[in-house]
Amino acid sequence: MKIVINVQQDAFNTEVEQARLTEGRSDIGAIVSFTGWVRDFNERPDVSALTLEHFPGMTEKALHVIAREAGERWALQGATIIHRVGRLEPGDAIVLVMTASAHRRAAFEACDFIMDYLKTRAPFWKKEHTDSGSYWVSERQSDREAASRWEHS
Repeated sequence: MKIVINVQQDAFNTEVEQARLTEGRSDIGAIVSFTGWVRDFNERPDVSALTLEHFPGMTEKALHVIAREAGERWALQGATIIHRVGRLEPGDAIVLVMTASAHRRAAFEACDFIMDYLKTRAPFWKKEHTDSGSYWVSERQSDREAASRWEHS
């Protein structure tokens, strides 16, 4: 299984990443992708920016483990995870997850799994900036609950 992991400040191009994932392959029948965007609201309604921090090396390793685990659960030909760091503004793309498989169901489920585990296992820290100040974003119980559904499946 081909795994591509990038943690970067630069914007990504979904079409370029899909072409990279499928290059030279004729065994891929489905690609599912998820792109997450920075919203102008979250814990407060006036988010003007988001700063993401991570531990270089450790973060990439954690993302690789998540992608590899998805490949062990589903028959995947490839997975791409790109996560941006640094200061981002509402409307900026923040994360891209792509999964490639011979069949759609495996690609859908693996993409969902990767996002759930990325939200709960990858070492990223988010600080939201608003007109009234900045604050670190708290972990969400809903993210933990979403990831827990994979523990027994």
